[in-house]
Amino acid sequence: MKNRIRMILIFPIRALIVLALVLDGIFRPLYRPIIRAISRLTFIRKLESRIGGLPRPAILLLLAVPFAIAEPMKIIGLLLIAHGTVKTGVAVTVLAHLATFLIVERIYHAGREKLLTYAWFAWIMRYVRFARSFYDRFKLAALNWIRLRVLAHQR
Repeated sequence: MKNRIRMILIFPIRALIVLALVLDGIFRPLYRPIIRAISRLTFIRKLESRIGGLPRPAILLLLAVPFAIAEPMKIIGLLLIAHGTVKTGVAVTVLAHLATFLIVERIYHAGREKLLTYAWFAWIMRYVRFARSFYDRFKLAALNWIRLRVLAHQR
């Protein structure tokens, strides 16, 4: 009974992680070059070094604040698109993704070692890695299937 309740409570967290990974997979090719360029800036390297030197509760707070703002903004952007304000919705969604990728990801990168000392945080990150590898395998299988279908139609 206890495990069943635990599974019911954990399911929404897992669903959110999978949704975030799917959206991340869609937008990652667009923002990866931007992140690489920004992470090479001296200012960003110094800032990451300072963040890495903070105590872990401070790093967690630095990570949580922009994350708590950006993630709901992604949903709001999608709702705006669904309600017909496409330009505003796309702008909100893109800005929220940029905030996540450029701010949250850099803070996580800087404080990763300390953040992973939280057992609950390490659990979430293990699940993210598992879900991401599953998503990558699914994407690869889908691409292979498409290639086989194209080859079959060419014969």
